[in-house]
Amino acid sequence: MSLTNPQLPGRATAVRGRAILGLVIAGTALVVIDMTIVTIGLPAIQADFGTTLAGVQWVIVGYMITMGAVTQVAGSLSDRIGRRRMYLFGIALFTLASLACGAAPTPVVLDLARALQGIGGAVLMVNALPLLSDHLDGERRNLAISTWGSAATAAGLIAPLLGGTLVDAFGWRAIFLINVPIGVAAFLLCLRVLPADASGRSAAHGRIDWAGAALLIAALAVADFALLRGEEQGWASAATLTQLVIAAVLLAAFLLLQSRSGAVTLDLALFRKAAFTGAAAAVFISRVLSIGGTVYFVQYFQEALHLSPTQSGLLLAPVFLAQMAAGLLGGKLLSWFAPGHVIAAGYLCKAISATWLALALTPAASPWLLTIPLLVWGVGGGIAGAPVMAVAMNVTDRQRAGMVSGTITSLASIGAGIGTAVLGAVYTTRIAGVTAGPREAAVASGASAVLYGCAGLAVITMVLVLALIPRRGRA
Repeated sequence: MSLTNPQLPGRATAVRGRAILGLVIAGTALVVIDMTIVTIGLPAIQADFGTTLAGVQWVIVGYMITMGAVTQVAGSLSDRIGRRRMYLFGIALFTLASLACGAAPTPVVLDLARALQGIGGAVLMVNALPLLSDHLDGERRNLAISTWGSAATAAGLIAPLLGGTLVDAFGWRAIFLINVPIGVAAFLLCLRVLPADASGRSAAHGRIDWAGAALLIAALAVADFALLRGEEQGWASAATLTQLVIAAVLLAAFLLLQSRSGAVTLDLALFRKAAFTGAAAAVFISRVLSIGGTVYFVQYFQEALHLSPTQSGLLLAPVFLAQMAAGLLGGKLLSWFAPGHVIAAGYLCKAISATWLALALTPAASPWLLTIPLLVWGVGGGIAGAPVMAVAMNVTDRQRAGMVSGTITSLASIGAGIGTAVLGAVYTTRIAGVTAGPREAAVASGASAVLYGCAGLAVITMVLVLALIPRRGRA
């Protein structure tokens, strides 16, 4: 029986659901791995092209900017023109761009190809949750979202090792070319597994909001650029402040247009739903404290404890492993407990672990004794992560799942950038205030200040979740 037949009995439906989950995981793994794997190959790219580090940094920056800029628009477009069409487009663009990266003769061509790869990556990422939402129900949907989140974490964990192996064995071009056969296989699987898009989808949602899409892409692109380049430019520099002001003006124009337009890229009425607002706030703040906090773990490990990069990675491995396991647990807990309670429990773990680490980070700390609070940190992120996504996807009808996914994914990206910037300012200010004693003491003090900030953010998130996300019933 064909997997694309819409009238499937229970067993065949389950088979198709698993196939779609596998397809979504494959697409997400490609995108997540390419977020970090290129960092490993950057020195080899620089040496091969005979340029400076500044000359090749757009290989990373261009990918992140285009991905962040088009995510919301890509999600809203999938609601109008169909998930299957958009996912096929995303896989094809990502695969062809990867081929162009691997064959790039100059840094400029490589940068342009990476920008296109970022657009393809945004389409794949933002359609992952809507595809799971469209084809799975109830507990199966929650478990699928948990499995998808854990797989994304695993992909991020193996990316550095995979990148190092490929560069050492085959050169930097291999980190892009390996995507090609995987992309082709995913494209063929997509053709076989995903049912045809329903006719009339565009008519059901009106015309495409091209003006709003252009304003939002421009606003997010400028904002992402400012966040990615802020440390190098200086956070208080005229360049950074000008970029942030331009992004704010463009965003204000976009929001004004959305409030008056019949066909919107972002339906502002979504934020009138308490559960969605709570989930969106939780995702945003979680990225501020999780991404920002993790950056300064590494600073402390290497500059205060003098661990090597490999040792630092091994010390952080329990965080990711715990997060993967707890992510699956979080999805299962939704079958037994109200989503507000499950998510709040995750952030309680985050608050406890952040406070514990803030007290434990001293120049004389034993690295292995830090593994216990680091495990609690990972457990908290895993328990809270999948339920938040499930709540966000369940607050509206499936026909707007792409818009919801785009909003949540965009907030996560912006939160990561703001977290790195704001907590970086806390870290730098604290270090500057420690004028006496060795460098190790100053670094430990700075990292502790960051972790106290993370603990406070986790408590704020827990309060918001309990106030806005249902504490009765199940997701």
